[in-house]
Amino acid sequence: MPFARPVSISENPSPTAPAEKASEKPLEWVEIAAGASLITGGLLLLTGYRKAGTVVAASGAALALLDQQDTLRSWWNRLPGYMDEFQHLLGEVQGSVENIAAQRERLRSIIER
Repeated sequence: MPFARPVSISENPSPTAPAEKASEKPLEWVEIAAGASLITGGLLLLTGYRKAGTVVAASGAALALLDQQDTLRSWWNRLPGYMDEFQHLLGEVQGSVENIAAQRERLRSIIER
């Protein structure tokens, strides 16, 4: 028979075959859903559907935060340090404003003489 194809006999899979599949990165449905929700929400906002766009974008952001719990936890733990730094900065700004106000009063008293 000229058109007959030879039958190939497949070899038994090697014992390392399951390990190779385990090393592949699994499909992350939460990441896909979060990205799709964020994109869809953005498109809805751009096309004028504010309420629907806001709801869909917020759900996408919630899914993204759900997927990134470790990152969110580390940010939350760093927040008190950032608040302390911000409070210190506000204190310095307040001191500078008080110094400027005092100098303005001195200048005003000198000019009025």
